[in-house]
Formats: sequence, structure tokens, C-alpha cells
Amino acid sequence: MTHFQALQADRDEQGAFCQKVVTRELDSLPAGDVLVRVRYSSLNYKDALSATGNPGVTRNYPHTPGIDAAGEVEACATGEFSAGDRVIVTGYDLGMNTSGGFGQYIRVPAGWLVPLPAGLNLREAMLLGTAGLTAGLCVDKLLVAGVSPEGGPVLVTGATGGVGSIAVMLLAKLGFEVEAVTGKAEQGDWLRQIGASAVLGREAVQEGTAKALLKERWAGAVDTVGGDVLFNVVKSLRRGGSVACCGLTAGTGFQASVFPFILRGVNLLGVDSVEIPLADKADIWRKLAGPWKLEGLERLCHEVGLAELPAEIARILEGRQVGRALVRVD
Repeated sequence: MTHFQALQADRDEQGAFCQKVVTRELDSLPAGDVLVRVRYSSLNYKDALSATGNPGVTRNYPHTPGIDAAGEVEACATGEFSAGDRVIVTGYDLGMNTSGGFGQYIRVPAGWLVPLPAGLNLREAMLLGTAGLTAGLCVDKLLVAGVSPEGGPVLVTGATGGVGSIAVMLLAKLGFEVEAVTGKAEQGDWLRQIGASAVLGREAVQEGTAKALLKERWAGAVDTVGGDVLFNVVKSLRRGGSVACCGLTAGTGFQASVFPFILRGVNLLGVDSVEIPLADKADIWRKLAGPWKLEGLERLCHEVGLAELPAEIARILEGRQVGRALVRVD
């Protein structure tokens, strides 16, 4: 095959960014070690930014977004992979300035590929995608920091989003009492169905920003929104508690105080799912395929094709997405 289908983002005649399915040539892909036939991808907030011209994500257009991809190796120049090997590619520069998973083919460095672990198929891998990997990294950091089900409830902010919803499911599977925060009150029943023991409105973590400390409530937390919400969570952790931070939809900064850290000994744990060593990614994928494997991921996802992505991109940018959008590339 010399041609393939892909979603392409570019400016229209009026200068506004739009997305459409186009036919591309394999020769248009960037140089790289491994050619991968993509079967599934998934839609993330960063993909929506890339598809609509955010220069902090993507600099050059036309461009094919998609920071996630799962498929089969067609050719490998280094010998590290064989034709037919099933692989996962997430993060690094995929879908940012390197042509991404919203196309039937990608060409990338061999050092970006994780072999699909036993216990997952390609579709299941992208039901999780970067959101699942990030949620797994957050939970892993909390466990390493000593957060346990016996220590008390844990909080998940932005719980109806991709990372948040998978974090709720994973923490519940591991025996935690999970309290979920959302601004979508109508999704309370859905959050309880996927594992939340209590659902809190957004206002529950927005009050008290000016205070140095708040009442001790949670043993740990996964924060996907950042901003002052994050610091209110820090101020509400129980003694020795930890929060894993991985998002910024509520802002990139917050007013901080040392009091929670020196009076309660709490921990703020940063989580990066993009540039971490490949071995660390592979370790989390093995857990997600084995002891942490989640049943019922279909409840979090709806499946779309490439032609349906523009509407999904608008939905996620407007804050209307619930759960995950699995992208069927064929």
C-alpha cells in the first residue's frame, strides 16, 4: 500500500482551523525506524488542541494529530521488531509535531514502541490509551508513597474525564473508597456505577482558597485539573497523605503555602506520561494488562471513526465529553 487515510488538521480558506479525512502517501510520513499499521487510537484533550492550531502543541500544518496508537509493525529498520508484532505507541512527540495515530500508518523511532503485553488486545489498549497510562502512573505513585485503602478515602478530581474516570475504576478495583469530583451533576449515577462511593460537586474543592489549611479529609488524591483546586486538595489531605498531579484544565498555577507540607507532611507528586523512560511505560502497561486489568471499560468509551472526529474534538473542547472516545482508524 502506498496511500492511506488520515484525519488532517489545517486552516480553511477563511483562516480558521478545521479537520477532514484525506488520502496521504506513505512517503509523506516522517523518517523513522518503524512503520506501524494503526488499528486503533483514542481522543485526548491534547489531540483537540493540536487539531485546532494550538502552537504550544503543534507548530506546523497540515498535520495529523493522535498521541495514541495501537497496531502492527509492518517494517522495522533496526531489527528490534518483526513484521506483525503488535505494539502500543503513546507520548513522546507522536501526534504533536510527528504525524500521529489519527492515520492508518505512522513511522516512528523504535524507542517509542511498547510491545503489546499479554492480557490486552489492540482495542483494549486504546480503550485505555494515554488516559489509562496516566491514571496508572498516578495510582502507582500514590501506592509507592504509602497511600493505602486502610488510610481513608481518596479523591479524584475531573472524574468524568478520561484520566479521572479510569482512575476511579482502578482505585475502586484496588479496594479504595473513592470520592469523585465533577462539575457534571447529571453524571453522578454513572460515576457510582464505575466505582465512586461518593460524588461531590466542583464547589466542594473550590471553597477556602484563601486559607492556609483546610479540614483533613482525604488520604490521597488524583488531581486532573490543577489550579487552585489542586492546592485546596493539598490543604485537605490527611497527615502524610499524597496527591498525584497530572492535569491543568483549571489553570497552570496556584497560590501555595508551606503549611500543609511542614505541618502535615503531605506530598505533591508530579506525573508525566509523555517523556518518561520506555521501561516505566511498559511496567504500567503490564500492570494494566495483568493485576490491574479493568473489566467494563466499554462503559467509559464510545467508538468513533475518523470522519466523526471533528464533532468529537468540538465536544471535548467545550467540556462536554464524558469518559473516552475510542478511535477506530479503519
